[in-house]
Amino acid sequence: MMNRMYINVVNWLTPTSQFLPLKSSIESLCNAKKLTEALILAFHNPIEADYTIFSNIIQLCIDLKAHKRGRLVHSHLITTGFPSNVHLGTKLIIFYTMSNDMVSARKMFHKLPERNVVSWTALLSGYSRNGDSQEALNMFVTMRREGVRANQFTYGSVLRACTSVSCMTLGKQIQGCIQKSRFVDNLYVQSALVDFNSKCGEMEDAFCVFESMAERDLVSWNVMISGYAFRGYNIDAFLLFRWMFRQGILPDCFTLGSVLRASVGGGKYDGLAKISMIHGCIVRLGYGSYSIISGALVDAYVKCGELANANYVYKKMQNKDRISCTALITGYAREGKNSSECLELFCQLHRNHREIDSIILCSMINICANTASLSLGRQLHAIAIKYQSTLDVAMSNALVDMYAKTGEIEDANNVFQHMTDKNVISWTSMISAYGVHGRGVDAVSYFKKMECEGFEPNDITFLSLLFACSHNGLTAEGWECFSKMVKKYKIVPRDEHYSCLVDIFARSGCLNESYDLICRMNIKPSASLWGSVLGACSIYGNMDLGKVAARHLCNMEPTNAVSYVVLASMYSAAGLWDSAWKARDVVQTRRLPKDPGYSLFHSGNDMVAVLPTGYG
Repeated sequence: MMNRMYINVVNWLTPTSQFLPLKSSIESLCNAKKLTEALILAFHNPIEADYTIFSNIIQLCIDLKAHKRGRLVHSHLITTGFPSNVHLGTKLIIFYTMSNDMVSARKMFHKLPERNVVSWTALLSGYSRNGDSQEALNMFVTMRREGVRANQFTYGSVLRACTSVSCMTLGKQIQGCIQKSRFVDNLYVQSALVDFNSKCGEMEDAFCVFESMAERDLVSWNVMISGYAFRGYNIDAFLLFRWMFRQGILPDCFTLGSVLRASVGGGKYDGLAKISMIHGCIVRLGYGSYSIISGALVDAYVKCGELANANYVYKKMQNKDRISCTALITGYAREGKNSSECLELFCQLHRNHREIDSIILCSMINICANTASLSLGRQLHAIAIKYQSTLDVAMSNALVDMYAKTGEIEDANNVFQHMTDKNVISWTSMISAYGVHGRGVDAVSYFKKMECEGFEPNDITFLSLLFACSHNGLTAEGWECFSKMVKKYKIVPRDEHYSCLVDIFARSGCLNESYDLICRMNIKPSASLWGSVLGACSIYGNMDLGKVAARHLCNMEPTNAVSYVVLASMYSAAGLWDSAWKARDVVQTRRLPKDPGYSLFHSGNDMVAVLPTGYG
């Protein structure tokens, strides 16, 4: 077989090339990327001790990622007794590091008759590139002890290793070595220093190196802009982007992605203006058709709440990927509106046989929860089981929340019971579900089970628990939970916790106790808190405390019609018709708006319809 291939190779060579030296023929084959033919000539002809022939072949194996043939070359060198050489040995070290075989690379390194800076750098950079940064640092220290001076590539690799493990101490020492070396002004080394300092959070040091650079390439600009964006220095990132333009450096996809990330952090309106400007740059520079840039634009618009613009960019994308679709669906889920557009996106993703991950499914399930779309929620549950035999914690939590908000408390409990892993959110969701559905005793019971299983509740857990106690008349249990939150778990109560506790006392008729609690609170009472007191005073006919609560509410929310309506109802119940008329007259005179109530129902064509049900 090999003889026939050899004949073909000889026939392939032109008459002139047959008379060329063997070395030139193999070099020509390597330049033509003909690895098989080059190997046949090398293996079937005696070759003088010229390392360049096999060095070229091994380089071609590296370029073509021909791992098996590269090992075959190494075996041939060993069996034929080819003399060892530092240059050929270094090339083999590079080959093995590129093959992710650091054991063989290390063995080759130790077999070298002599080592130079290139050999050390080849092994060191291999460790750094393959994720063993600590071993790369050890190699650098050993290299220095043996008196071998580093070159620019050594410094670049070891700085990358320092960045990977956030080794600031050694990194700063290396920076000191660079300052004393002849590579202090080397562009490659300076870019590596900027990258090291920026990724380790030392943005001032990174900028000092960047500012001292005699020339700056696109890589160094990108490193600085992405460093500022990643660390949250959004203004600095944007100013540097503008400076880059003034210097005549045109951005690439990486630059635009970084500055888009920085623009999102500048606030909704300021960020939107910057994103629109960058969008214009993208179109003018011809990057509009790049999927990675379009995906970043979609994500940026979504994070600024501009879902219409995000949807426009998404529809213009030639190759719609899962990441941009996920960002858009997540944005719709966060907004809680446009459920039909979100469903259309999901169906399009499903029809195109795109991979559907847990993030998309969780977002869709959250939309179903917010729109009470039980039927669609069940279908998504089935799809989730199809894609994941065992549902993860986030997916199960979303399903518990969806079933609870659509009134299927038993289904929510069923999902909860089948969870292999539970977290605080899982327990809190069930406690909240039982509280909302008027099963306060079950909510308290689940809280006790949660403690028994070793889960530590957070402030949201206690808020859900206090809400459950408030709406189910569990005054003693509510006070006990509040005390446990403060004394046992050392959680500082927020305004919402006090509101629930006041509501617990108010609903049970303990109006004086609720007022005393308000007076003793270490935070300023909110409108919702006084609203709870006013509602309870209306129920129990406590006119004096009702007036106090109404006065505070009117001062805090003078345009809220609800306070005046409740106060008027309380006056009417007490027979104080003149006072009731005056309270209602305020609403009419000031033309205070009253928010209408609404109900949700599923129609035949639309996913969800909204109908007004009157005024509250």
